[in-house]
Amino acid sequence: MVMPSLKTGHGASRRRFWLAMSGFAMALALVPFSYKVERRLETGVHIKNGESEKVDNELAQRFQSPYAHRLVLVISGIPDPDSAKGSEALGFLTSSLRSVPGVSGAISSLDWPDPLFTGDNGGALIIVGLDPHDDNFEVLVPNLRAKADAMEAQLRSQYPNINLEITGETPLNFDLRKVSADDVKHAEERAMPVTLVLLLIAFGSIVAALLPLGVGLLSISMALGAAALLANHLHLSILVQNLVTMLGLGLGIDYALLMVSRFREALAEGYAPGHSADIAAGQAGKTLIISATTVAIGFSALLTVPISELRSIGIAGLLVTVLSVMLCTFILPWVLGLLGHRINAARLRIPFRKFKPPDSLCAASERWVRWGNIITRRPWAALLLAGIPLLLLAYQARRISPGVPDHDSFPAAAESVHALHTLQAMGRSGIVQSLRVVLELPPQSPPLSPAGWLAVSRLTEHFQGDPRAQEVLSLPTLTGMSDTPDAVNDVPESDSIRKSFIRNDGQATLIELLPTSALSPNQQTRWVRDVRSSDVAALTGVPGAVLRVGGVPALEADYDSVVRERLPKVVLGVILGSLLALLLGLRSLFAAVKAILLNLLSVGASFGMLVLVFQEGHGSRLFGLHGPTGTVYPIVPILSFAIVFGLSMDYEVFLVARVLEERRRGLSERAAVVEGLARTAGLITSAASIMIAVFTAFTVGSFLVVQMLGFTLAVAVLIDATVVRMIVGPALLQLAGDWNWWPFGLYGAPMTSEVASEVAPEKGLVP
Repeated sequence: MVMPSLKTGHGASRRRFWLAMSGFAMALALVPFSYKVERRLETGVHIKNGESEKVDNELAQRFQSPYAHRLVLVISGIPDPDSAKGSEALGFLTSSLRSVPGVSGAISSLDWPDPLFTGDNGGALIIVGLDPHDDNFEVLVPNLRAKADAMEAQLRSQYPNINLEITGETPLNFDLRKVSADDVKHAEERAMPVTLVLLLIAFGSIVAALLPLGVGLLSISMALGAAALLANHLHLSILVQNLVTMLGLGLGIDYALLMVSRFREALAEGYAPGHSADIAAGQAGKTLIISATTVAIGFSALLTVPISELRSIGIAGLLVTVLSVMLCTFILPWVLGLLGHRINAARLRIPFRKFKPPDSLCAASERWVRWGNIITRRPWAALLLAGIPLLLLAYQARRISPGVPDHDSFPAAAESVHALHTLQAMGRSGIVQSLRVVLELPPQSPPLSPAGWLAVSRLTEHFQGDPRAQEVLSLPTLTGMSDTPDAVNDVPESDSIRKSFIRNDGQATLIELLPTSALSPNQQTRWVRDVRSSDVAALTGVPGAVLRVGGVPALEADYDSVVRERLPKVVLGVILGSLLALLLGLRSLFAAVKAILLNLLSVGASFGMLVLVFQEGHGSRLFGLHGPTGTVYPIVPILSFAIVFGLSMDYEVFLVARVLEERRRGLSERAAVVEGLARTAGLITSAASIMIAVFTAFTVGSFLVVQMLGFTLAVAVLIDATVVRMIVGPALLQLAGDWNWWPFGLYGAPMTSEVASEVAPEKGLVP
């Protein structure tokens, strides 16, 4: 054996030390900010130049409406509000709410005699306005809930069945934040033990198993700390917390697994601990950079989408990827050098597997040799048997229907969700899901002029005739559809009403459309599109009239439109970026194109499973759902594609690079495929099993969008690491022969991946 000539000794040791200290300094700077990071993240969604957000800002700033941001107090268990006792209780509740700091107004049926404020089957509600000058509305939710509890306690002696609940967009967002934090905590609790067991099985040593787990946890804390700092300047979504945890455990452990395996292998070959650490950093580090580059490309593509959620996840993914690689190349080599042979201490005897030496994870396995011989002996049969089911599964992805699921969209245990269900039973949920239409008229026909009033009345009547509308709120409806605008002055609370429905300059008015309770979220979204596409001039009779739509359904419509528009660009960007990275890494056009196609197959098959399980409900009860969701959140396909494409590329690099090295050693194509598969299968399956365990831990939470995402990622990695890389990939390598290395041939590709260093000592190839 020709020993490598890597520089070792005091200089290398000092370099490892200072790199590690740099990494520790960065960790100490970032980790403290990760504490309670969810308080700095947003539950709301911001869409750049989105019409719904423009309307929301206009109502708060130019209308200065005290009810631009609002919530609803849902009341049950009191007498009919029209009775003396019911009126007294309602008056007490309304006046008490007005005294809460941060509340800009409170309206009930006492102030506005409209059926909107009473339920179809009893009960009542109060609309509570939140101060539009306060940007952080969510901090008011705990105060208002405490006030509701106090009021409930005061009235319970008179009304034993009284129940006060708070719901609305702001309370729902507040509860989603809490649920997200709880889901992350529980997912970590579920994933940690399983991950540790898988690492113990892979390494057979407690010390070796704890290192990747430590890297994963540290990368999560550092990424969350960095996200907390960035949240002071950027809109970062609460989903960052879920994704950082999910990817930190997956990527951090995956990369550290590769580094520790390479270090133990070098030790087993007789190198000194310091020298082994340098080999691991130099050789496995190259693979980490190639793999991390493909992952980073996917997340970078998300930064081009003008939606705060997707940009947030792009930033979070880049943070986790960069920090995981930094920990593995800065800190981990120094720790490995210090541990030396003690990394194999605390060895365990795994009952169901024979003892294997420390380098077994990357060593050729007899079992995988036999498997490789089966695949390469009949590659066409293997390709057809494995490929046809995957193609059929991927074919199901064509039926994916993006949209907000009709059922189980919110965590059922949240107080605001329970209150929303109560409101739905009352037939008044439209107040939360209303379409807020701003009608702007030309200067010569303002809303309170005779011509403008007629235009607003005509548009109001048009909306009243729509069967999707339970109620229409506008200046004309408040006056009983009066023929003249002077009747506005006779409306109770006229000053407050005027601010809510007339813009400061008097040129625009608000018309609010409350959908029927039977109208699903997707039907509400279609209604938004219908309203936006209507001929406003024809409906109002005023040329130059402009109509804008806001509200929760409008936000969903904007979100869906942006995703549909940007998804093809993201897909194209990820594919071209990954293709370029693979061409630079493998120097083989055939291998790069094959990797892209196989990744598309994995992604398509995982989308097919998402359609079957969640959208159509086959087996959805395993995830706590009560039936099919009908649609899939628009964020899931675009996000899954960006993440999976990078993660899947890791395994392709491991396998193809190993086969290339075996071909360079003079083996035939079939022998090289068998040897390459046998030497990388253990590493691929161990890394994949950990990722699957982590992603699966998120599928049993109560946050439906995270459940869908975790399921899609887990299925994609499972399919990719088993059927694609263990059957389809090797079969294609065997069938392609020398075309695998076209156009540069066997010696056109550089020495990439940690497996290149496995043959280097005996050929003197390590620099």
